[in-house]
Amino acid sequence: MKLSIIQLGIVLSLMALLLSGCSGGDGTATAAGGIQAYFEALIAKEADQLINSSCSDWETQAQLELESFGAVKAELKDLQCAEGGQDGDATIVSCSGIISAAYGNEILEIDLADRHYLAVYEGSEWRMCGYR
Repeated sequence: MKLSIIQLGIVLSLMALLLSGCSGGDGTATAAGGIQAYFEALIAKEADQLINSSCSDWETQAQLELESFGAVKAELKDLQCAEGGQDGDATIVSCSGIISAAYGNEILEIDLADRHYLAVYEGSEWRMCGYR
C-alpha cells in the first residue's frame, strides 16, 4: 500500500501528536503540570522531588514551604492548574483546589486560587519559580 505525500504527512502528524502525549510522564511537560508536580511533592513531603520541581531561584523558598508543613497533616483537594499569560520568561499559571492542613484540632484551608504561580522552563522541565 503506497501513501501519498498528504497521507504520509497526516500519518506523521498523528504519530508526533501521540508521542508528545507520552512525553513528560512526570507531568512537567507543561507549565501547569510543573506547578501541579510542585504542590503534589509539597503535600507528600518529598523534599527531593520538591526541589526538582523548583527553579534554581526558588529552591530556598521551596525548602521553607516544606518546613512549614513538616508538623502538620496536609491534603491536596481538587487540584487543577491552567496556563495563562506571560510574565517575562515565566508562564503564569492559575490553579484551583485547596490545601487542607490539620494543626492539632484546627483545619486550615489554603485556597490555591488566591495566587498566580510562575513557571519557568529550566533543565528540560517546567518548574515552580514563585507566585504573585
